[in-house]
Amino acid sequence: MRNHFSFEIPFMRYRKVLLTISAVMTALALVGLAVRGVTFGIEFQGGTEIDFYDTGDISIEQMRNALVTAGESDPTVQTTVTEGENGFLVRSGTTDPQEATAHADATATALGLAAESYNVTTIGPDWGADVTKSSFMAFGLAILLIIAYVSIRYEFKMSITAVIALVHDMVIILGIYAWTGLPVTPNVVAALLSTMGFSLYDTVVEFDRTNDNAKTLRDGIHRTYLEICNFSVNEVVVRSINTTITTLVPELAMYFFGGATLKDFALAMIMGELLGTYSSYAVATPLLAIWKTREPRWAKLEAKYGEGANDPTPVASE
Repeated sequence: MRNHFSFEIPFMRYRKVLLTISAVMTALALVGLAVRGVTFGIEFQGGTEIDFYDTGDISIEQMRNALVTAGESDPTVQTTVTEGENGFLVRSGTTDPQEATAHADATATALGLAAESYNVTTIGPDWGADVTKSSFMAFGLAILLIIAYVSIRYEFKMSITAVIALVHDMVIILGIYAWTGLPVTPNVVAALLSTMGFSLYDTVVEFDRTNDNAKTLRDGIHRTYLEICNFSVNEVVVRSINTTITTLVPELAMYFFGGATLKDFALAMIMGELLGTYSSYAVATPLLAIWKTREPRWAKLEAKYGEGANDPTPVASE
């Protein structure tokens, strides 16, 4: 006889609430993407990035005015802090390296900054187009491989719900970037691809337990697919939480103590880690349970023993 928990967290009882929360977050993200759009780093669209260090009390307006006077038409200026010193991160559409350097030099001179107080990075539009194409190909290939693997290892319905959970995570993360105006860089793309793996891991572990339990659990406690899913989630929830916490520790360290490049990567990883764990329980498994319950075999058991059944009296386990 299989041992059961004396208490189970009723995830499936609140499946509609969890799915509603996810739907609201996804809707807000889509609104942000439609209204504000995603700001891509210069690696994707080409342009110039100028890092000004140790700028003292210079304001954003002073920096922007100096850049415009130097020849930059529409620069984006953000404040930064590097090793406790104030600075600015400037992005513009200038793609000529010599022109960009001349603008930075003129700006530094106008503001009384030293020649070594800035760093200029220029990327051409062709390279940016290649990065964009490669990123989309990577995401598309990852999704196809996930569908293929889960379909072969388990079943097609599991692969579709796993992908829906992944897309849910990606849309919400991109929505956060849209609302905050943070740029999406190759570091962010790398982090998103990594979090797809974390999210899929949690989901596959749950599906593995659900698949096994659906074949073996036939007692008076877990007879419907919703009950089996809930039991399976409870079997792995502690392990998932422990994995998430241990993964978040180095990511938080990178975010709070790392440089600008590490912060970029760490922020996307943190959001992806939290959303990936959440969506495994709140999106993938509830959707699978609802979908599978409509199959004739499970629909009969749900009608007889489910939440709305007239005689839910449990049968003794053997």
